[in-house]
Amino acid sequence: MSDQINSRRRRLLGTTIAGFSLLELGLSGLAHAQSAETTGGAKAATRVPSFGTIRQINAGTLSIGYAEAGPQNGPVVILLHGWPYDIHAFAEVTPLLVAAGYRVIVPYLRGYGSTRFLSADTPRNGQQAVVAVDIIALMDALKIDKAVLGGFDWGGRTVNIIAALWPERCKAMVSVSGYLIGSQEANRAPLPPKAELTWWYQFYFATERGQAGYDANRHDFNKLIWHTASPKWDFDDATFERSAQSFNNPDHVAVVIHNYRWRLGLVKGEPQYDELEKRLAMAPTIGVPTITLEGDANGAAHPDPAAYAKKFTGKYQHRNISGGIGHNLPQEAPKAFADAIIDVARLA
Repeated sequence: MSDQINSRRRRLLGTTIAGFSLLELGLSGLAHAQSAETTGGAKAATRVPSFGTIRQINAGTLSIGYAEAGPQNGPVVILLHGWPYDIHAFAEVTPLLVAAGYRVIVPYLRGYGSTRFLSADTPRNGQQAVVAVDIIALMDALKIDKAVLGGFDWGGRTVNIIAALWPERCKAMVSVSGYLIGSQEANRAPLPPKAELTWWYQFYFATERGQAGYDANRHDFNKLIWHTASPKWDFDDATFERSAQSFNNPDHVAVVIHNYRWRLGLVKGEPQYDELEKRLAMAPTIGVPTITLEGDANGAAHPDPAAYAKKFTGKYQHRNISGGIGHNLPQEAPKAFADAIIDVARLA
């Protein structure tokens, strides 16, 4: 099924939910930014919503930083960001879900924000399986048996993996750009030149110059990715800077570089995840209720929805989101993403 949904790319928190204060939602720290132009050509100040207190919990090999909002006894939703983004991709999604009665958990992935490795000896591994293992460990630490999962980019791949390998932990799933599980074997096959061009940063990261360049220029590098991945998203500096702080994590560069080198088979993963990767290399189907989303202006590499529809064997919908929506769909179209979470939970 395909539902055409017109969605405004940006919504201020104050106009999203009338009658809810920031403290009630667990959100605070509104920053003032320069954004939308007035008719006179001047810039009008806007408020950028942010999460309040970030909690920490030991989970597996990490101390994971996460935001939480909503009733403790509400059905749980876990939302996962990608690269180069952070938890604020869901800052405007979260109050919509809280208003619907959900308990919302939004963790920083390894290498982002306040998430830290518990041991200096743990490899700064970014392979796909380990990120999913991190989230299972977080659910265990928070005593969450099952949740609705939603994500995009790395987060979309991670919710795919959990739904495929641990379906008993995933009540339902929303995934931007659909089925993103990959393998080193599949990535050995070359793509047409135009498709390879969209992965330029992956080849840059394969070099020592690329690692040094990303380390030295991660702020400008990631801002460039935001622009190219969402060419019609007119985000302001305050919106980017709010997330850019997460890239100062001491392990950020190592995890990101390992992730992209691992994909190309240039580095190894950790042996304890080999069996998981073997299962993922078989491109397992996903049977939990799923809604996939795609923006009409996604400038990042992404699969055709028709190519992955058969990977979802349970209740399934695909929704195309129009209005100049790019790669960071939850932040650009928060209502469309929140609606998908609420709707997919009803399918479960």
